[in-house]
Parts: sequence; C-alpha cells; structure tokens
Amino acid sequence: MATRDLVLGTIFSLQTTFGILGNFSLLCFYLFLYFGESRLRSTDLIVKNLIIANLLVLFSSGIPYTMSSFGLYQVFNDFGCRFFFYVRAVGRGVSIGTSCLLSVVQAIMISPRNSRWAELKVKILKCIVPSIFLCWILYMLVNVIFPMFLTNNWSSTNTTNQKAFGECSSVRHDQTRDSLYAALLSIPDVFCLVLMLWASVAMVFILYRHKQRVQHIHRTNISSRSSPESRATKTILLLASTFVYFYTISSLFHVCLAVFNNPNWFLVKINSVITLCFPTVSPFLLMSRDSSVSRFCFAWIRNTKSPNPMRNL
Repeated sequence: MATRDLVLGTIFSLQTTFGILGNFSLLCFYLFLYFGESRLRSTDLIVKNLIIANLLVLFSSGIPYTMSSFGLYQVFNDFGCRFFFYVRAVGRGVSIGTSCLLSVVQAIMISPRNSRWAELKVKILKCIVPSIFLCWILYMLVNVIFPMFLTNNWSSTNTTNQKAFGECSSVRHDQTRDSLYAALLSIPDVFCLVLMLWASVAMVFILYRHKQRVQHIHRTNISSRSSPESRATKTILLLASTFVYFYTISSLFHVCLAVFNNPNWFLVKINSVITLCFPTVSPFLLMSRDSSVSRFCFAWIRNTKSPNPMRNL
C-alpha cells in the first residue's frame, strides 16, 4: 500500500466516523423531541432533511473511498460506480438545496412584523414540505447522467474512449457536451449558493437593526457581555461562510472533473475529501448554534453516569 493511499484512507475514515456520529447524534435529538411531543420549530423538518442528505453523502462516499484507499477495490464494480456516484451526487445536491431553504426560511421568520416579508411568514411554512420534495426530485433527475455513463476501470474494453475518475470511468464526449454537462450540474448549486448568501446577509442586517433598537431603548443597561443577537449574528456568518466556502470549492472541482479529458489522481481525491467536509462539519455547527442540543447532550451524559438515571428526568 502506497503512503498516499494510507494517508487518504486515514482522512476518509476520520471524516466518515466523525460525520456519521455527529449527524446521528443530531438526528437522535430531533427524534427525541418528536416522540417526546415537544414543540417543534418550523426549521426542524429542514434540519432533519439536511441530516439525511449528509448521511447519504457519508455512506456513499466516505465508506467506499475508505475501503478502496486500503486496497478493497472490489467495492467499485460496475454497480458500485453507478450507485455510489449517483447517491453521493443526489445527497450533495439535496444538502446544498436544504441549506439554502433553511437560510431563506430563517430570514423570513426573523423579519420584523412591519417589513414586507411579514406576510410571507405563514405562506413559507406551507411551502417547506413541497420545497423539500422538489429539491429531491430535481437533483435525482439532474444527476441521472451518472448511472448512464459510469463504469469501473476494469470492465472497460475501449480505454481510449474512457475518462478516468479514480476507480471509475465514464464515456468520453466532445468538449462542448462535457461543458453542457458541467453547466447542468453547476447551475442549481450556483443558484442555491447565491440565494443562501443573500438570505444570510439579510439575516445579519435584520439582527443588526434589532440590536441597534435594543441598545437605543436600554442604553443604560448595556453590559459588556455580547448580546444574544450578536452571538446569533456570528453564528449565521459562520454557517454562511462554511456553506459558501466548501460548496464553492466543491463546485469548482466538479466543473474541472467534467471539463478535463483525463483528470489526475490528485484532483479526483481532493474533490472527494472536500465533498465530505461539509457533511462532517455541518452537524457540529448546527449543534453549536442550538443551545438546546448542548443541554440535551449534557443531561443525557449526566443521566447515564447517575446510578439511577430516572431520578434526574
């Protein structure tokens, strides 16, 4: 086993392990709230959909790439190449679409009552479920080209007409068709990124205006401690910058893979590492944003250490 494969296998395994643990922990928290008949927020359904999309990417990308890095190439047979690439592409697309929807819903819900967005607060809640279904259908249709053209490298008889993507390869097309495929795959991502960035900037502006009004009313009671609005603003900036950063780089790599005739080993593997970054990091960002998740985790740890866990409930 080459050193580079060992390093990549270690990176993939760490990303997959932490990502699956983080997403499952967050999913268990929301399931606990659901079955505990707690009051759910309007964005909880969107977050649960984001968790499922993240898990799809981690299971379809992290686990097989970890296995192949450690020499188990059999996972990428003809079915594996078509199935894993398709599921990863759908999960990745739904993840960014759901993140965009989450930002837009949050921006509308925190808007002041006298703003022009106030009348959308009720309407947007009715659009959440249809928007989620539309997101899944859109990315399932857009990424159908993966199972149509992908195969593994060992079953190809005409290698001169193949474009390799690591353990898998696709049929080589002319430059114009490859550019059209790249545009088809990138346009929904770019649209979601721009819309999410706009919604995040709007939320920061709304929270800043609210902070200014609160300081004007309670000027004599201002403490040196950061206000909840200030902490929320920093969290939104962190989330928005993380979303935009990872998915901009990932989209650029996807365009390069679609346009280049023979993308090299480094480009293919780095693209896989970057694709796993957001599903790994996002649950921890969401948990840090929601203080109720931290309280739930601490209470669960305290109860498990107690000789009589039911006493603390």
